[in-house]
Amino acid sequence: MSQGSSVTVDALRSMPIFESLSVERLVPIARVAVFRKMPRSSTILRAGDRTDFVYFILSGALKVLVSDEEGREVILSNLGPGEFFGEMGVLDDNPRSATVVTTSPCELVVIAKADFKRCLAENFDVSLYIMRSLVKRLRTADRKIESLALMDVYGRVARLLLEMSEEDTDGQQVVMKKISKQDIAKMIGASREMVSRVMKDLSLQGLIEEGGGRILLREKIHLI
Repeated sequence: MSQGSSVTVDALRSMPIFESLSVERLVPIARVAVFRKMPRSSTILRAGDRTDFVYFILSGALKVLVSDEEGREVILSNLGPGEFFGEMGVLDDNPRSATVVTTSPCELVVIAKADFKRCLAENFDVSLYIMRSLVKRLRTADRKIESLALMDVYGRVARLLLEMSEEDTDGQQVVMKKISKQDIAKMIGASREMVSRVMKDLSLQGLIEEGGGRILLREKIHLI
């Protein structure tokens, strides 16, 4: 697909939110969806902007963040293929609540606000998927608040790594996505220096192993 072109039915079906829809249901959505290619470090939307579009990720990675007047950032989440963003403002008609920036080259599907609302009204499966995704985000936010209020930095780092991990072919918990210590710090409300110290301690204690762009988590990290 070329920049600004319409989107194919197959491209829509590759995303979990649309995969259950029939071709007949997908065709009208494909007609109004637009393909966008964005380089790394592109700001897709900013907090406070008008809400005009919803974005679906075909490939690449992005971060969702908020910042203060002094430029300090807190990363709310990292997004990847199959995920979407921008739907909150569409649902409540409020300005954007966060800024979204690409952390790698990205391919996106973009749907205008009115077209997306029509899609929700005509496709219960899509509406249900959105509701489940919002509930999942709310639970994640609840855990983050709990961790900030009740855990020290060791506990917050351990919980974040566990939440980001997935099981590999050997049954081990591994963080596959590359993530910098600076980004970990921004996600848990700590300094980069403190995160570096904690990661070093966890490694010395045999609770994590870093190498090859991934982090292997050992069983006892659950006890922190």
